[in-house]
Amino acid sequence: MSEPLPDKTKYTQEEYLALEDGADYKSEYCQGEIFAMAGGSRNHSVICVNVIRRLSEAVDDKDCIVFDGNMKLDIHKANAILYPDSMVVCGEVEFYQNRTDAVGNPSLIVEVISPSTESFDRGKKFQLYRRIPSFQEYLLISQYSPTVERFFKQAENRWLYSVSNGLDGRVAIQSVGCELSLDHIYRKVAFDDANGNHHPQQR
Repeated sequence: MSEPLPDKTKYTQEEYLALEDGADYKSEYCQGEIFAMAGGSRNHSVICVNVIRRLSEAVDDKDCIVFDGNMKLDIHKANAILYPDSMVVCGEVEFYQNRTDAVGNPSLIVEVISPSTESFDRGKKFQLYRRIPSFQEYLLISQYSPTVERFFKQAENRWLYSVSNGLDGRVAIQSVGCELSLDHIYRKVAFDDANGNHHPQQR
């Protein structure tokens, strides 16, 4: 998340949504402020596509739906509207008011970490997400090494942390009832070697 837009000190959710509907780029809303979002990298885009594809396959026969990074997330209790990289909603989807472009009840949220957003994804954003009653599981995926961090809600204010490393690793996603291999998550992702050269994974 970058610096807030300077035109006005505070906005309502309705003002933000009206601006967002007519904008050429995406912005997030948090407690009255609007933040323009930076564009994604090659790795970020490839990982998002891989994850959404595999999650969609995993829930194909379940009462769950996978959303990509174009779907807004309304966090009513925190006065925030954000764009996660991916979400999974199980059961009936709860939309924001009469709109169909903002949901409010994900069980799983996925973020692909970028240098400009990592501290926000780990800190403030995770705090905001935890205000969502349906939210059970959080995945943080590195762009630069095969590493997936997982937070799973065990009880109120109690989250279990685990990490999966290496292309032969796997991550169990309990909220959806599936398991993803890091080989699939990082398929065709270009990692830098010691000389800074990109080498896409082809496995």
